[in-house]
Amino acid sequence: MALDPMTVTFPQESVKVERQVTFIKVQRVFAGKLERRETAQGFRKEGSLIGRELRLRQEVLKWNGWGFRDSKFEFDGDGVGSFKGTRYLLSGMLPHLRGFAESIEGFRVEDKLPSQPEIPSESLPKPVTHDEFFREIHHSGISFSLDGQDRLFRAHGHTLQEIFTLRTGLFARIPDIVIWPGCHKDVVKIVEAADRHNVCIIPFGGKYQFGCGTSVTNGLECPKEETRMIVSLDMSQMNKVLWIDEKNMTAHIEAGIVGVDLEEKLAKYGLCTGHEPDSCEFSSLGGWIATRASGMKKNVYGNIEDMLVHVKMVTPKGVMEKNCQVPRMSTGPDVHHLILGSEGILGVITEVTLRVRPIPPCRTYGSVVFSNFDDGVNFMREVARQRCAPASIRLMDNAQFKFGASLRPPPSSMWASLVDSLKKFYLTRLKGYDLDQLAILTLLCEGTQEEVAAQEKRVYKIASQFGGLAGGEENGQRGYMLTFAIAYLRDLALDHHCIAESFETTVPWDRVHDLCRNVKERIRQECKAHGVKNEPYLTCRVTQLYDTGACIYFYFGFFYKGLPDPVHVYEAIESAAREEIIAHGGSLSHHHGVGKIRKKWMKSTISDTGYDTLRAVKNSLDPRNVFGSKNLL
Repeated sequence: MALDPMTVTFPQESVKVERQVTFIKVQRVFAGKLERRETAQGFRKEGSLIGRELRLRQEVLKWNGWGFRDSKFEFDGDGVGSFKGTRYLLSGMLPHLRGFAESIEGFRVEDKLPSQPEIPSESLPKPVTHDEFFREIHHSGISFSLDGQDRLFRAHGHTLQEIFTLRTGLFARIPDIVIWPGCHKDVVKIVEAADRHNVCIIPFGGKYQFGCGTSVTNGLECPKEETRMIVSLDMSQMNKVLWIDEKNMTAHIEAGIVGVDLEEKLAKYGLCTGHEPDSCEFSSLGGWIATRASGMKKNVYGNIEDMLVHVKMVTPKGVMEKNCQVPRMSTGPDVHHLILGSEGILGVITEVTLRVRPIPPCRTYGSVVFSNFDDGVNFMREVARQRCAPASIRLMDNAQFKFGASLRPPPSSMWASLVDSLKKFYLTRLKGYDLDQLAILTLLCEGTQEEVAAQEKRVYKIASQFGGLAGGEENGQRGYMLTFAIAYLRDLALDHHCIAESFETTVPWDRVHDLCRNVKERIRQECKAHGVKNEPYLTCRVTQLYDTGACIYFYFGFFYKGLPDPVHVYEAIESAAREEIIAHGGSLSHHHGVGKIRKKWMKSTISDTGYDTLRAVKNSLDPRNVFGSKNLL
């Protein structure tokens, strides 16, 4: 059945999705705040005059850090901490932040290291040009830009190395041209032209491929030795929901759509995907598939591979897709699993069909306090064994508990202050909990009122068997919402001579305790060996549960003033931590992907034969290495 792109429909029960108009006004509730914005949905196609919407996007996002320019942690002239902006529930005064920050050895509020000014276009590497390719793109009417700031904005993701370079130096290589396809056919034209003229393509966006460059594995880094013209293929204008089929509970979507926009559009029809990664404001559908992403609510909705019904990918050898959209097929190896996790080395994901669900009518938050981290882990193992995990369930160790406590707002009244004191008295004096040992767990339950009530009753009953005490809804909500703002902390750390970063893994249940303890100890040893004079900050949390194991998320940071090459030191320490993880039977990655920074472990991870098979697929689909990011292999 041919689909009319102006008013797309799909069988009888489908919902017609209106074509986007030039300007739309959106009211969005995100993280407890109401946001109003005006978004331009079209732009001119004359060379680098790419229009208002794209310019606005670059103007509202940080050029050398995470997220929105108007959102950040900072200390005022008196050293009082706050989170600026009104986009997040966390926003406002944070009177305890300074005390926590200065508990990290070496950190001083008054000792600041500002970033270099924005890099002028004339200082950027000059673009490599290819006249025949450029002429073909220009005549096609597809939007493009040669502007230096457009190229720089798409030259990086969000690894420590990339952000440090933006703050202190210059990239040796950046894309030579940015191209914005408007539909699947545009992508086919671009890829065919690149293959004909031997031009390199690096898809851009959230996690390798779309959105706003949220890759945390150097996936967007341009290879320094690449002499060909490099195209940054920005998929952000392919952001439409093409059709919704309410009877079959599926939606067909362009892969450039960002997570919060996708949920917003589906919500008009009472539907959702339930996929909510930490980066859902900035990462996008195609990027989720390209990195095998996981969301915070995967216990109910599944990981991205569990939601995927159909996917279309443009490769130099043609379009790869299945011939029907059904729940399951037994037709040999699944080609979807070649696309999932391909990290932009095989082609460009253009359109996706996802399973959707009705928006749950009831949502509740909760929290549980355990006397120590090990009791919390044992509780989570039992929840996984009984298969009663709520949508989100995450356990934070003591260091992360203290960090969360430092982000509490001022007491709203004397009564609120008294209540906090009584809670502390109850935990420490009556229950005997040690504030330097306890761990906290946050919960999010979704479903009908009856389902949520039954789930809460069951989970809290299991928690009591492991000494857990209910910690209240407010703590659960703040803990969950903090996830969306935590990435902003690295910018604050870098402003004060501190390096801060995160990494993740999955591990079998019987090794969770040992892995958490030993990885932290390995990091301490490596810091000393590499000349880090101060004690590093180390913390971890258990974020996703499976029958056979769990996802562990580590955060660590250290004061680097005086180190001649702090990024190199960090990379050596993280590499050693990764070796420790692998030695304990942990995975190379749970959801961040491999990119360039972890690819040295790929062969040992998937075996020599598996590695050779992946290489053979790459050579078959892309013999001229058009998709030359050098991720994975």
